Amino acid sequence: MRKLPPLGALRVFEAAARRLSFKDAAEELNVSATAVSHQIRQLEEMLNVKLFERATRQVHLTAAGKTLFPVLREGLDRFEQAIADVHRQQAGQVARLTSTVAFVAKRLAPLAGSFREMYPDWTLRLDASNRAVDLEADADAAIRFGGGNYPGLVTEPLFADRFAPVCAPSLAQTSAADLRLATLIHFDWGPARRDDPRAPVWRQWLARAGVEDIDASAGISFTDEIHAVQAVVAGQGIGLLSLTLVAEELASGILVQPFELSLEGDRYDLVYSPRMADRPATRVLRDWVIAQFGGTVHQLGPRPASQPRA
Repeated sequence: MRKLPPLGALRVFEAAARRLSFKDAAEELNVSATAVSHQIRQLEEMLNVKLFERATRQVHLTAAGKTLFPVLREGLDRFEQAIADVHRQQAGQVARLTSTVAFVAKRLAPLAGSFREMYPDWTLRLDASNRAVDLEADADAAIRFGGGNYPGLVTEPLFADRFAPVCAPSLAQTSAADLRLATLIHFDWGPARRDDPRAPVWRQWLARAGVEDIDASAGISFTDEIHAVQAVVAGQGIGLLSLTLVAEELASGILVQPFELSLEGDRYDLVYSPRMADRPATRVLRDWVIAQFGGTVHQLGPRPASQPRA
C-alpha cells in the first residue's frame, strides 16, 4: 500500500510551486490564500521538511521543494493526460499506435496529418518506444521491425528494409575504393547483433563490394539511428543507413545513394492482438497504415544490386 500525502495537498503544492505565489495558486484552485497556506503547512508537517521559504510578497522553493516539484508536476500532467485518454477512448476516439523511436520520428510523424484527414473524429496517439509494449493495455496496434515472428499476434507484413551507403551530395564517391578516404558513420546494433553475420553493417557491405584494406569499424558510431542520420545529413561522413528512414532525404536530394549495392534488413510488420482485431481503434489504424505503407513493399523491398567498382 502506497503511503502518500492527500492528493488535494499535492495539487495545492504543485500550483503554488509552479506560480511561486500562494495567492495565484488560490485563484487557480478557486480557494482562499489562507486555505492554500494551511494545506502547504500540513504537507510540510506530514513530510517533516520545509518546502517554501516565505517572504512578505513572494515565496521560493527550498531544496526539498525543488526536488519534489518537477516529479509531482510530471505525475499530475500524466494523470491528466491519462484521464483525457480514458474519456476519449470511452467514446471510441483514440487510436494508439506504437513503433520504434526512429520509425515514429522519420516515417509516422510526417504522415500523422493524413490520419486526421481520413478520420477527422479520431485522435491518433503515437507511442515511440524501442521496447515491445503490451498490445492490449498500452496500444491498439504496432509497427514492429524484426524477423516477423510474433507469437500470439496477428502479423501483416508491410515491407522489407534495405541498407546502403548514403551521404551528402558533396561527399559522394565514384568508387567503393574511395571509401578509404571517407569517414564511416555507423549505427551500433548492440550486443545482441554485434556478431550477427546478417546484420547490415559496414563490414558486411564492404565484403559484398569486394573492398579490402578498410577498417570497417573506424569512423563515428551512434547507439541511436536518428543521431546517425543527423550526422550524415550534417555532412560528417558516409553512413550505412536504413533506406526507409532516409527516404525523404533521398527523395529531396539532401542525401544521395552513391552505390547501388544494398543489404537486406529486417522487415516492418503491422501487428495487433487477435482480441483487439474487431475494435474500432485497431480497424482504423490498420486501414491507415495499409494505405500509407501497403504499397511501399515494391519501392523499398529487395532490388537487383550491381557491385560497385572497387
